[in-house]
Amino acid sequence: MAPNRDESRDTANPKLDLDPPSNMAKDPDDWVSGDDPMTGAQASYLKTLSEEAHEPEAFREHLTKAEASKRIDVLKAKLKLFDGPPHVA
Repeated sequence: MAPNRDESRDTANPKLDLDPPSNMAKDPDDWVSGDDPMTGAQASYLKTLSEEAHEPEAFREHLTKAEASKRIDVLKAKLKLFDGPPHVA
């Protein structure tokens, strides 16, 4: 008897995993390409965030991908703090 098509599937198929591991959780210091120059998209996003956060010194033209990623995360966290409703005294 031939195996049932469903039974022959690999149960470890990541496409079938309801809660797949994220590759977004990897520390930028551990990136293989972390020492490469930041991408154009990173530069643009970092520039925008640094202006919105009133921290122009956070943007530098010659950052690595890892450095840019860390600075983006810090600025996003800072801006998120300012995004909430004002406190009523």
